[in-house]
Amino acid sequence: MEQYVIMIARTLFLYFLILLIFRIMGKREIGELSILDLVVFIMIGEMAVIAIEKTEDPLLHTVVPMLVLMIIQILFALLSLKSETFRELVDGKPTIIINKGKIDEEAMRKQRYNFDDLLVQLREKNVKNVADVEFAILEPSGKLSVFEKEKGKKKQPSLALPLIKDGVIQEEHLALIDQTNLWLRQQLRKRGYKDIKKISYCTYEDGIFYIDEKD
Repeated sequence: MEQYVIMIARTLFLYFLILLIFRIMGKREIGELSILDLVVFIMIGEMAVIAIEKTEDPLLHTVVPMLVLMIIQILFALLSLKSETFRELVDGKPTIIINKGKIDEEAMRKQRYNFDDLLVQLREKNVKNVADVEFAILEPSGKLSVFEKEKGKKKQPSLALPLIKDGVIQEEHLALIDQTNLWLRQQLRKRGYKDIKKISYCTYEDGIFYIDEKD
């Protein structure tokens, strides 16, 4: 009887502890969890199960590793805010699967993403025909963002890709719009922006720049 009381007490304690840890680590939708988030959540869950089953082990042996994992996750999250390279290493980056109505087979191969995956995710978005898709972007979370063609409009389709993130020029996005690093710098200087590193985010669509400077 005493063992069951201990198990119940441990279960309640670890339940509220895990809720607190997840709350401290920040709000993320399940579909938006990074690999790092997923690993931390699985490890914490496994530790909690072992602690509940093995009532003879001190609870501190479970709580300490949980707190260590929480600290690591928070430190890595802060590092990802400062470093785009680290962020891409941990979370990955979006991949354009369909660009202006054309499927990019090379991008699909790099992501080990096949046509069955594409068709399934298009159906989940209620898109019946690939021909109706102007842009499809495979997000780091594995979700597919779909932009359908606007019927009846003759305007050349475009996608507002970030040209600058956290003060770093996105060369691959410049290539997608057939522009160069020099062109971007010249356009920004014309608008009074001389230091790229002071720009937190910049997009370009239909001849219009959106520029947000760092605080």
